[in-house]
Amino acid sequence: MLVLKNYKLKVFGGSANPELFHKICKYLRVSHGRMVIRKFPDGESWVKIADNVRGADCFIVQPTCTPVNENLMELFLMIDAFRRSSARRITVVIPYYSYARQDRKDQPRVAISAKLIANLLTSAGASRVIAMDLHAAQVQGFFDIPVDHLIAEPVLAREFAKKKIKDLVVAASDMGGSKMARSFAERLGTSIAIVDKRRYHSNKVEALSLIGDVNGKNVLIPDDMISTAGTMVEAANFLKKHGARDIYACATHAVFSGAALDKIKNSVLKEVMVTDTIPLSEEAKNIKKIKVISVSGVLGEAIKSIHHETSVTKLFR
Repeated sequence: MLVLKNYKLKVFGGSANPELFHKICKYLRVSHGRMVIRKFPDGESWVKIADNVRGADCFIVQPTCTPVNENLMELFLMIDAFRRSSARRITVVIPYYSYARQDRKDQPRVAISAKLIANLLTSAGASRVIAMDLHAAQVQGFFDIPVDHLIAEPVLAREFAKKKIKDLVVAASDMGGSKMARSFAERLGTSIAIVDKRRYHSNKVEALSLIGDVNGKNVLIPDDMISTAGTMVEAANFLKKHGARDIYACATHAVFSGAALDKIKNSVLKEVMVTDTIPLSEEAKNIKKIKVISVSGVLGEAIKSIHHETSVTKLFR
């Protein structure tokens, strides 16, 4: 029986989020795996592993954020290169898993893209996947290989607990976020409220009613991601009209697409806390109300546990 912890741990990173990759390596106290990544004039990607990985336990850190398709293709090529270089195990660390929102056939003749990406990662040669806050938890079941689905909630909740905000209520921006809101509320020892809203288009929402009391309270709105920021800003405005005082928001993935940054900048939100699963643009870094915390420790601990074949349950506490 093979015991993988006797084999060398090697951590590599693609070009999607080098800062997070370096933080993970620093946390693990391992040297950066060396890779050469180039682009041909016609846009084709080219990768080469610059270290010997034969028989090694290899981890590839690559979120599939913007540019999504380029980062995905780069990841597929890296996995293939490790497989052809006789790596003993290839674990793909995907802090942000794109296409996770396309997890079902909600219209006639559409692709279930989240399942297709899972198939492609497996076919490329991935042995295991580490993901963080998948938009739909059932995406784990799309894989035929082990998936460790981590959450950023403990890290985000601890950061907000440090603020010692009085009269805090955790509010879900819609009915779908009520489970996350309740979990945050339990960690912070407070109550919840829910904004009941209707979505008319993919990027247009209208708040309808409020379940719970936020009058004179400080409010935290948690979510798994902020894309166009429409839902979150609309919910914040609605809560403000119902007497909320300071309104905070937090999310794992700072997608910030479209006019999201302008919406956040001009919103009633006092602070928006996000993690570094996706690197922020320079414009986002210059917005004072956006605060970034790192999940490198969570991902580093997951890598360590998998390498040594120990439980990752402690990461959810």
